[in-house]
Amino acid sequence: MALAKLGVVVLDCPDPGALAGFYAGLLGGTVEVDEGGDWVELKVPGGQALAFQRAEGHTPPQWPRADGNGQQFHLDLTVPDLDAAQQEVLGLGATLLDAGEPGRSWRVYADPAGHPFCLCAC
Repeated sequence: MALAKLGVVVLDCPDPGALAGFYAGLLGGTVEVDEGGDWVELKVPGGQALAFQRAEGHTPPQWPRADGNGQQFHLDLTVPDLDAAQQEVLGLGATLLDAGEPGRSWRVYADPAGHPFCLCAC
């Protein structure tokens, strides 16, 4: 029996509205902003919600470092066509971190606030 239920995954960032907009462009869904704009949620149809919290002085994780300020977690997002998805995600403002060898089924990117995420072929 589970002790708890996952409520929401929260990403710290300097601009919650902008980062929510990036992920809304990537995942779809509805962006909901709190009154002060310091907390923004992205409600994804049929999926887990993501939240974005303002963090002044935010320092993005560094990939692929395991020490100090290294990657703390990342999202794996599945797509039917890596090449097509890459064009779209770069257009939304992502940065390619690791394309890998030809034929690899996943690629690593950073969102506009520097959080790493992977696009994975499904």
